[in-house]
Amino acid sequence: MSQTTIYTEEELIVLLKSKSNEAFNYLYTHYAPVLYGIILKIVNDKETANDVLQDTFVKVWNNIHLYNSSKGRLYTWLLNVARNTAIDKLRSKGEIMRSKIQMGDEYVNSNANNVPVEIAVDKIGIPNLINSLKREHAASVQLAYYEGYTMDEIAQKLQIPLGTVKTRMRNALQQLRNIFKA
Repeated sequence: MSQTTIYTEEELIVLLKSKSNEAFNYLYTHYAPVLYGIILKIVNDKETANDVLQDTFVKVWNNIHLYNSSKGRLYTWLLNVARNTAIDKLRSKGEIMRSKIQMGDEYVNSNANNVPVEIAVDKIGIPNLINSLKREHAASVQLAYYEGYTMDEIAQKLQIPLGTVKTRMRNALQQLRNIFKA
């Protein structure tokens, strides 16, 4: 079969369920551009959209047997797989952190907060204030705010209960608040 072969939806589904590479190439060639557009609108990043598109077609290849023509057209099923894959990607921890970091960069670099960008955290004495806390409180704050650890990760790293980490963080933040109020 040549590249100019045109399949009906029913033929394409049968071939895909029989794991035909040629049918999969046809599917990709004809549906990837529109799926990419939908994914890009959801994730709003070209690199991530390309990753999600690849994940979508892997899911289609692995799960084509789940497609049921009585529930809708192949195109609708593909759109749902793509949309759900994109949403899953956004919900993943890495993408959430990445988007927070990007939003943080935009905030830091904007003049909306009227704070000169040149002022570095160490110039206003934050590290000194943190070092003035109890050693265990300072360690928790350092891990959370400077190294990006979650409270669960801090508990594992310091080999202490999660509740202890939460208490130390709460106490440390309260001490810092009191210092700033003075």
